[in-house]
Amino acid sequence: MNPLCGRCNRVVYPTEKVNCLDKFWHKGCFSCEVCKMTLNMKNYKGFEKRPYCNAHYPKTSFTSVADTPENLRLKQQSKMQSQVLYKEEFEKSKGKGFSVVADTPEMQRIKKTQDQISNIKYHEDFEKSRMGGDAPPHHPPHHPQTPQQITTPAYQPPAASENYHYEPEPVRQAAAAPPPSSGKRYRAVYDYTAADEDEVSFQDGDMILDVQQIDEGWMYGRVERTGQQGMLPANYVEAI
Repeated sequence: MNPLCGRCNRVVYPTEKVNCLDKFWHKGCFSCEVCKMTLNMKNYKGFEKRPYCNAHYPKTSFTSVADTPENLRLKQQSKMQSQVLYKEEFEKSKGKGFSVVADTPEMQRIKKTQDQISNIKYHEDFEKSRMGGDAPPHHPPHHPQTPQQITTPAYQPPAASENYHYEPEPVRQAAAAPPPSSGKRYRAVYDYTAADEDEVSFQDGDMILDVQQIDEGWMYGRVERTGQQGMLPANYVEAI
């Protein structure tokens, strides 16, 4: 048996079924609760199992606790208990300038390893100092050269310089100015962030040029501020 739509309570057939938020919807019924913009699985936001667009998603707010007499009494009591515990800990630790560390097997192993490293380092330094004080410095033997062995290097002419051909870069012409817009002009009334590659982002107050109507919920146009083109929701803009 086919399920019912979460909005219109009519039968949803498999060819037009959208399964989201633990409910089944018609593709046309899966829209924002506030502005009725048609949504998809990429740009919807769920709140209490209801779909919303990014601009009309409910904002959560924190509740403040009133300072009733009972709450003030509990606060004062907690503060007094904290001060009593602090004074007790201070009296216990007063006069103790150090803390006692338990002599566990792990601590004994670490201490033994540190002692071994110190002994090895001491012996290495001692051997180096003894060898440096007893043994005379070593100099390589000096062999004087005869006049026949002393030769001057033959003169080598410098290599011929290679010929380089300098080719100047072609001068780039200035880019032609974009043609004036001929389509309809709209102005954005909400901020919108693109949810897909074929969509375009804009801010409140941006001018949308060359607008073309695609269907009831979507348009295609170019943002004058950024120069980007793409699809945009129709209920986020208004005609000028």
